[in-house]
Amino acid sequence: MQDLVFIEGLKAQAVIGVYDWEKKIQQDLVFDLEMEHDNRVPAETDDLAKTLDYEAISNYILTFCAERQFELIETLAEHLVGELIGQFKLNAVTLTLRKPGAVPAAQAVGVKVHRKSAVTY
Repeated sequence: MQDLVFIEGLKAQAVIGVYDWEKKIQQDLVFDLEMEHDNRVPAETDDLAKTLDYEAISNYILTFCAERQFELIETLAEHLVGELIGQFKLNAVTLTLRKPGAVPAAQAVGVKVHRKSAVTY
């Protein structure tokens, strides 16, 4: 296993849900990501270009959520993970997506997906 770069508690707004009223409003989503990446080269070179740029990845997720609309968080997670793997050349990623407030008695509900790239970077 390679090293992990993580983003925890990234808050985004999205139009998401199956009910008509949900399709008219923005709702909060919270993302946690663990991305496999060999950190030896960036550590040796101290070069940002050799790292996984977590700011760029965070901004990508925020834009992805702002520009798309899904009914299911499962669909959003699957599409997002596929794009992240391709865009940022990730070997593998685990994404936890929470939708706070979806079930009043729960702090949050959500999904966790783990996907590997078909290509090794």
